[in-house]
Amino acid sequence: MEKVLNEYLEKMEKYLRPVAVSERVDIIKEIKSEMQELQSNDIPAEQIIERLGNPKDLAKAYLGDLLSKESRFSWNRFLIVCAFYSLVGFSGMVVIPCLAIIAPTFIVCGVISPILTAVKMIDYLFTLGIPYVENIGIFLGGTVTFNPIIEFVISLVVGALLCWVGRGAWKLLALYCKKISKTASNLSI
Repeated sequence: MEKVLNEYLEKMEKYLRPVAVSERVDIIKEIKSEMQELQSNDIPAEQIIERLGNPKDLAKAYLGDLLSKESRFSWNRFLIVCAFYSLVGFSGMVVIPCLAIIAPTFIVCGVISPILTAVKMIDYLFTLGIPYVENIGIFLGGTVTFNPIIEFVISLVVGALLCWVGRGAWKLLALYCKKISKTASNLSI
């Protein structure tokens, strides 16, 4: 067997450490026999590794299968479930609230900013004298001021950008929750 394939098997064995030794040996034998079969069909080692994929991902797939099939209590499974929920709980205290606040805030600000600068632009064009309209706009500090029409164009661009980022944050939140839910259902006791 080629060196590249042996290194792949060594990595697999390393990633499968949480699995019982007997199961780990069976998995490695299974992968090795598949490699030998592919080699007998004159498939190069690089294509075999490409077909099998990343050893870490393959090991995760085996770990997930073993955990979902196992119905009796095991300390190894118990520790994996505890580690998963600890990580999810800790990341959930940060990720979910941040994304849940960022997403709607950015979307609302992205919608409101062009509306407010449109009011300022209309006041400027028709000299309506709307109260407090001078407080709307882009403030860079100092004596720099912009024409309300330019402010409106800038606020359209910034508003679109804020809506896009807010929508992305919302999709990221939904994806995070789906992944956590899927992983949790795979680990169910």
